[in-house]
Amino acid sequence: MREENQRLIISLPCKDNLSRAHSALVIITWDLACQFNNTDHHTELNGTDRLIVRRGQAFTINLYLNSGSYQPGYSQLHITAETGPQPEEQYGTRAVFGLSNEIDDTCWSAAVSSPPGDTVCLSVCAAPDAPIGRYVLTLDGRIQFDFTLLFNPWCPRDVVYIDSEEKLAEYVLAQDGIIFRGDAEYPVPLAWYFGQFEEGILDACLRILDMNPKHRRNPGKDCSGRRNVIYVTRVLSAMINSNDRDYGVLEGCWKDTFDGGMSPMSWRGSVQILRTWSSTSCLPVRFGQCWVFAAVACSVSRALGIPCRVVTNYYSAHDTNSNLVIERYLNEKGEIDSSTRDMIWNYHCWVESWMTRPDLPPGFDGWQASDPTPQEKSEGVFCCGPVPVRAIKEGELTFKYDAAFVFAEVNADLVYTLKYNDGSTRKIVNDQKVGQKISTKSVGRDEREDITHLYKYPEGSAEERQVFEKANHQNKLLQQKGNPGLHITIKLSTGIRKGCDFDVFAIVSNNTEENKKCRLVFASRAVSYNGIIGRECGFKDLLNVELAPGGERKVPLSLNYSKYCTNLTEDNLIRLGALLIDYSTKEAVMAMRDIVLDDPEIKIRILGEPKEKRKLAAELTLQNPLPEPLQGCCFTIEGANLTGGSSIAEKLASPIEPGQEAKVKIYFTPTQSGLRKLVVDFDSDKLGHVRGYKNVIIGK
Repeated sequence: MREENQRLIISLPCKDNLSRAHSALVIITWDLACQFNNTDHHTELNGTDRLIVRRGQAFTINLYLNSGSYQPGYSQLHITAETGPQPEEQYGTRAVFGLSNEIDDTCWSAAVSSPPGDTVCLSVCAAPDAPIGRYVLTLDGRIQFDFTLLFNPWCPRDVVYIDSEEKLAEYVLAQDGIIFRGDAEYPVPLAWYFGQFEEGILDACLRILDMNPKHRRNPGKDCSGRRNVIYVTRVLSAMINSNDRDYGVLEGCWKDTFDGGMSPMSWRGSVQILRTWSSTSCLPVRFGQCWVFAAVACSVSRALGIPCRVVTNYYSAHDTNSNLVIERYLNEKGEIDSSTRDMIWNYHCWVESWMTRPDLPPGFDGWQASDPTPQEKSEGVFCCGPVPVRAIKEGELTFKYDAAFVFAEVNADLVYTLKYNDGSTRKIVNDQKVGQKISTKSVGRDEREDITHLYKYPEGSAEERQVFEKANHQNKLLQQKGNPGLHITIKLSTGIRKGCDFDVFAIVSNNTEENKKCRLVFASRAVSYNGIIGRECGFKDLLNVELAPGGERKVPLSLNYSKYCTNLTEDNLIRLGALLIDYSTKEAVMAMRDIVLDDPEIKIRILGEPKEKRKLAAELTLQNPLPEPLQGCCFTIEGANLTGGSSIAEKLASPIEPGQEAKVKIYFTPTQSGLRKLVVDFDSDKLGHVRGYKNVIIGK
């Protein structure tokens, strides 16, 4: 019975062994005190129409008596708490307990906190290691209450406990945040609407747990496993993707077109994805890529009470054969052999969840990496983690779960080999490093926090070498710092943005005392963020580059909008590669660099006084930077407690000519006070998914 006040007369007899002289308690109404309890348990943003509490912390039920009164030591209640379809005490899914003198927060317990009288204030506390999920609480076999139990990062006895209000606000309560994309040289912040407290989202998250194959095979065992945050995190890693055809939430797609679904760039938040999945019989939502998988996993984790953050690793390795080496082969034109499955992703996103690891040796509590993007199978399923971040730093590759794969993502060696036309090969000198600028949003601020030091020791340090020895990373151990006679770098001109023509430069130098005659191949191609090379955007092949001893030469390459405009992917990335071959020694050196083409800025003005339940307008303006008109222009806004849990769109009737401004007003009504992010998207036929956001402080 879910109603807060149920007008029934139910006899609550004293225990059988008590004297018949003790009169029965007759309850006429009761109150689950959802407003008070949910606020006390930091769940009030889910709503106050039902009871949602956290384990290891007492909640209160008020019982109102029609006659008689509660007498300490005489009146008793037989209480049962059950979760799942097959509750059993031995599996922790059923707890039977009575009244105690006071609450014991180490186990299921109950106590009366009110003085004798016709109102009974009943406090109930779930064990700090109880399984999370939907529960039924039964009093004396007659009165039943439904409630939902979540992990409790505010409880020191819970394995997800964090002793910092600032971190709790960021990693559990924040409904929006920043995810970093772009490039290591140019990280691009992307505002994301996690929306874990929006209507229907908690139910969708609990449904994810119920739809996982382990639950369908053995629901009793699975519900018992939900006491263990390691187990739950691993289930989420598998269920956010749908590669195992297991009713997972998202289907991945890394093609150029997204027929039958939405481009991953279209999503501004997790709410629409989770609602769509839940309302369409758990069919996978199309489509996601790594930052979308990670963001949805973060939303679900926070909804269940697990502190969570999205992390971006730049130049992330996908090592398919577990040898900690990513091998790429080039021909003399600088073209890469794409037959290998090993890849270097421009960036890759996963999540970290905060928990203790009692299953591992001491010292590995704290942030644990898990990855819902389907890359490789783990124990027969497309999932990854959780693995302690410290285990990656220390090279503990046998630690659960999937330490070796994550270690390779941040530490694999990148080896380029040049295949000459005569069949001979030569290793190319290249200084590109895997695992750079590992990033997450700062606590309480929108700035980027660099957490590379949590994953890796400083390059060249004694600790780094010890880790490589432990991990048997032979390629790194055998590496010697070379000082090649030829050197090459790539420099960019200023003001690079989408729509303009610009030059890039290969700087080649000869550090030897001999004249050098070389071949320089300078190429540019569109590239997807996951390392898939696209079409050419500009190319130069100089067969006779002469360099005097100590000499240097600057070679330009022009990139024109007329050529690159149709080749770019939605990632706005162009990869530059410069290969310098010494004719006399056949030695080769290479430089590689990616360009992120800037989108124009969306200017956002809030019109009106930002207050709860008061209509506001967002004035949105974008100038067309392209030398051609934009058709089908549309602005869309979305934000936690700002847009009613859905998106609001406004289309422009007329095309936007070059240099002209697209301008609209979109109205919305905030529902909660506090600091909120209004996430804005602009889309058109030739300029797609330009993103912006504005922080708005909503008053009461």
